[in-house]
Amino acid sequence: MSRPSDPFAPRALSFTGADGLTLRADARGDPGAPPVVFLHGGGQTRHAWGGSAEALARDGRLAIALDLRGHGESDWATGATPYRLERFAADLRAVISQLDRRPALVGASLGGLTSLLAVGEAEVPIATAAVLVDIAPRIEPEGAKRITNFMIGRPDGYESLDEVADAIAAYTNHRSRPRDLESLKKNLREVNGRYHWHWDPRFMGADGPAEIVDRERLFAAARRLAMPALLVRGRESDILSDHGVREFLSHLPNAQYVDVGGAGHMVAGDRNDAFTEAVREFLGRAVPVG
Repeated sequence: MSRPSDPFAPRALSFTGADGLTLRADARGDPGAPPVVFLHGGGQTRHAWGGSAEALARDGRLAIALDLRGHGESDWATGATPYRLERFAADLRAVISQLDRRPALVGASLGGLTSLLAVGEAEVPIATAAVLVDIAPRIEPEGAKRITNFMIGRPDGYESLDEVADAIAAYTNHRSRPRDLESLKKNLREVNGRYHWHWDPRFMGADGPAEIVDRERLFAAARRLAMPALLVRGRESDILSDHGVREFLSHLPNAQYVDVGGAGHMVAGDRNDAFTEAVREFLGRAVPVG
């Protein structure tokens, strides 16, 4: 385990999001360094970014991995429409306002759409660059259905960590079964002796991602993205197709594109080495340290 004085070890942060929510985060690196904010996908937590965040911190950046509302240790939201995309975007704008300088953004899936909407609809520039990971306004219905079925398929939870590992292995059949069962606890919450994913069940209800994507609104936001941008796709993704990529890039000014072989929708988890290197190279050109 890293020593508390290790600047690359995660240290806890809290931000105030929209609606007064408390949003939890981990930070790595020099607090005075150029910031990079990582935003995970739906149903994940800030722990999805450990390897990439540490690598960027070692490059001389302040890497901040955020738990989105309703996920991980961040507050669950209340109200009539707590998990619409604009609420996630409002949270991100609130977090950025609490930083000393504009950050670069790295967002996967829901986190990528959050970044796109937050930046594209901001009245003034709020970020220096954006990395969007395996997401576009047009997603493949079958892939989205497979994710939804996995997320809501066990409403009663899991009896053991072995059951959780089996479920993950069945879903990510291109990866080996998780070996470190204890590490799975970072993405789980225990309720009455059973393990549940660490997100608010309302997130997958009628107030959640069933309606969060307004395609034309997102395309309009993309056309206003006047900053360097990188779209990263997992070549085996069942969420983002070649057609979805071409359509999205036609709306994105200043965009670069990377296709990561051997990776599905969860690019950072499937090929963390290739993903991290692509992000490092992009940020090194777009937002050089110093």
